[in-house]
Amino acid sequence: MATTTAESPSAGGKLVAFAEAEGGAGGLEQFDANSADPAAVAAALSAMTVAVGWRFLIISGCERWREDAVKSDLLPALAAMPEETTIAFFAAEDGRQQAPPALHAGVNAAKGAVSNEALLKSKELAPWLITQAAELSITLDGAGAQALIAQVGERQQRLLRELEKLALEYGAGARIGVEEVSESAANSSELLVWGLVDAIVARDQRTALVTYLRLRDQGEDPGRLAIAIARRLRDVTTIAARLEAGATESQALEGIYGGSYAQKLRMADARRADLDLLREATDELAALELESRGGSALNSDTLTLRVIDAIAA
Repeated sequence: MATTTAESPSAGGKLVAFAEAEGGAGGLEQFDANSADPAAVAAALSAMTVAVGWRFLIISGCERWREDAVKSDLLPALAAMPEETTIAFFAAEDGRQQAPPALHAGVNAAKGAVSNEALLKSKELAPWLITQAAELSITLDGAGAQALIAQVGERQQRLLRELEKLALEYGAGARIGVEEVSESAANSSELLVWGLVDAIVARDQRTALVTYLRLRDQGEDPGRLAIAIARRLRDVTTIAARLEAGATESQALEGIYGGSYAQKLRMADARRADLDLLREATDELAALELESRGGSALNSDTLTLRVIDAIAA
């Protein structure tokens, strides 16, 4: 049994790697304080799981939690934490936001450790990123590090999270520069677009519509979204058609953009999809792409919603 709090994003990345090595993906649960309040974390901590072996729970963004919520909802669960469990709370503290004192007290009461790592200065971030990339078994060049900082900002925790995504997408041994960062890192809309395509392939209408609305609400242009969705769906359709024609996985993936992790996800989409339905959806999205470029009297937002509603039904 162990608990810890920290303000160290690099420690978070190391703990994730350690947890996956020790307990496997099934023994690791990650939460963000934006979506998981103290009550949700307490429920997860107390829940029975089917995971075998040591269980790891990692929660980031705890500087956003309220003191009263930690006291009433989380501390009782910490006091009764199950054996063979590690829970780690990470808070990026500054002059405006601090981890609730009750969280520090709860960790100490559970005989855990409280540690602190000072935030780096701006000029120190690029070398730090290059070092962190090496620990993730990828090579990040100086220009790529600067591009990542420009896209993400200077919060170490978020920088490391995006670096971990790059490592997952491109795989061990990859060399990451400006092009890879520009295409892949810190692009939440790109990830949501793929999530929307996943929902379309799975014929999950509700998730597809909700995901589209999330993209629109974060300021994405509906016309550009229509084009991006159409292109991503064409990739999945191409893979599925090649597989049906007898191609191997490597042959089916030829010319499909993305690292090994992204290609693995697209292959899974293609294998579970109905090719005829994929082709129909691709045709409808191709028409939407043209209409989004000015070929319809309806606005592109209305057009996109109508098409997604139809092809994901």
